[in-house]
Amino acid sequence: MSEHHHKETFVTKYIFSLDHKMISKQFLVTGMIMGVIGVLMSLLFRLQIAWPEQSFSIIEAFLPERFQSETGVMKPDIYLALVTIHGTIMVFFVLTAGLSGTFSNLLIPLQIGARDMASGFMNCLSFWLFFISSVIMVVSLFVQAGPASAGWTIYPPLSALPQAIPGSGTGMTLWLVSMAIFIAQSLIGSLNYIVTILNLRTKGMTMTRLPLTMWALFITAIIGVVSFPVLFSAALLLIFDRSFGTSFYLSDIFIGGEVLNYQGGSPVLFEHLFWFLGHPEVYIVLLPALGLTSEIISTNSRKPIFGYRAMIGSIMAIAFLSTIVWGHHMFISGMNPFLGSVFTFTTLLIAIPSAVKAFNYITTLWKGNLQFNPAMLFSIGLVSTFITGGLTGIVLGDSALDINVHDTYFVVAHFHLVMGVSAIYGMYAGIYHWFPKMYGRMMNKTLGYVHFWITAIAAYGVFFPMHFIGLAGLPRRYYTNTNFPLFDDLANVNQVMTIFALIGGVAQIVFLVNFFMSIYKGKVASQNPWRSNTLEWTTPVEHVHGNWPGEIPEVFRWPYDYSKVDENGEYIFGEDYIMQTVPLKAGEEES
Repeated sequence: MSEHHHKETFVTKYIFSLDHKMISKQFLVTGMIMGVIGVLMSLLFRLQIAWPEQSFSIIEAFLPERFQSETGVMKPDIYLALVTIHGTIMVFFVLTAGLSGTFSNLLIPLQIGARDMASGFMNCLSFWLFFISSVIMVVSLFVQAGPASAGWTIYPPLSALPQAIPGSGTGMTLWLVSMAIFIAQSLIGSLNYIVTILNLRTKGMTMTRLPLTMWALFITAIIGVVSFPVLFSAALLLIFDRSFGTSFYLSDIFIGGEVLNYQGGSPVLFEHLFWFLGHPEVYIVLLPALGLTSEIISTNSRKPIFGYRAMIGSIMAIAFLSTIVWGHHMFISGMNPFLGSVFTFTTLLIAIPSAVKAFNYITTLWKGNLQFNPAMLFSIGLVSTFITGGLTGIVLGDSALDINVHDTYFVVAHFHLVMGVSAIYGMYAGIYHWFPKMYGRMMNKTLGYVHFWITAIAAYGVFFPMHFIGLAGLPRRYYTNTNFPLFDDLANVNQVMTIFALIGGVAQIVFLVNFFMSIYKGKVASQNPWRSNTLEWTTPVEHVHGNWPGEIPEVFRWPYDYSKVDENGEYIFGEDYIMQTVPLKAGEEES
């Protein structure tokens, strides 16, 4: 495929582009817009839970009047709706799109030495299905009865009966339609990523010469293909129950004294189907972030990644184990205690490959020549929150301990640290590191430092105290706790967490300003600003269709030859890094 091609119009270049680099930008910017919406929702309901009787002008400004009481306070059903849509947007539309959608599209062809994805059309279709899905989810916020309100896990019967609560009506229907389209785009994208990595690697690019980023994105796509269809089936059966009178999830239902004609179904069936995707989804979000972090930590430590093959093994082990641990979300659903012990065992087992990754990051950092740019800081921050959140996972993974803290703020603290904050740190690290490759300019480093430190302090300020109010028994999703004198002493903690949340929200404005200003005003990037080894830094700064003008480079070595010295202690090629395209010297062994 030549770099010479027909002249592109605005529509073919920026809207219906088949170029993987442009599609990655489309995913990123759409994900950022959804992120702003998701974070704004979290700030609105945090204000409500911290000061439940007060009205706020920001709530009055962003919520329609029908969602407010006469005193300007958020209505209870809208509180639950905001929690529901916030969770949905952040898990699926921000983290999945911001990581897999953005960086699979950007990096897979560039790091394996391919002109583009296996199918440009499928890639374009994947983004536009994602965009349509995002629009439907946002539109569901404005339907008359209110958006979906059954929690982001949409458990029946709340989600299965349109008459259950206001948010079970049209808003819930739109939620299901949006998610069905989202699942379709995820499957199309994942199949494209898998085929591209398996079939389009350049000469010399064996699987053991792939960067760990590629391994993470490859295994993530496989998890998606295995688990997303199960969520699709769960949503399809839910649509049948809602619209066609079936009873997959319903049995013996009473509403307002009326006996409904449903028999034989079980809401626990929905839990099994939902969490078969729901738990792998944690790693569909987290593995790409860990893959990006591997690349960034090695590059900015100026050291080879420690335990390359162990890292690949840990990614595979996490992928396998993540599909057989879903039952730990259901320890209090009446599960057989023996089955609970099986899920406890498999859940605690996943700590081993997770610890391998954490120790390998720390060992790579150890005695490295560390370059503390914003990407490196966010990568180290990810290692910190991954360990902090992982430790509380040991508590929740034990069936006897989980019963005491299930559905309290302890769970919220755990998954926000291990999945939410860690994945967002990985996404930010990736944006700062690969921004020069996406836009040909550098982001402002000083603003990057400001962004990191305020975000890091605010994130721990919000989620660390949550562990303690969770251990004290404070339930999650409650509109207010003022009816329970038992929790009066915890009100101050909620207020402190909300202040940190507001500070963290403002810090993201610094990032947005830095991002969009740098696209136009940033310092022009050199071809390889981080002195990195991988193939994407051999492409020209100016984007060309097909990535490389002329021949695709051949690969001769693994991607982590940093600070490689000869018997005299001199750098082998006079530099502390060796590109993958540099042939081995006589007598030099590949690492």
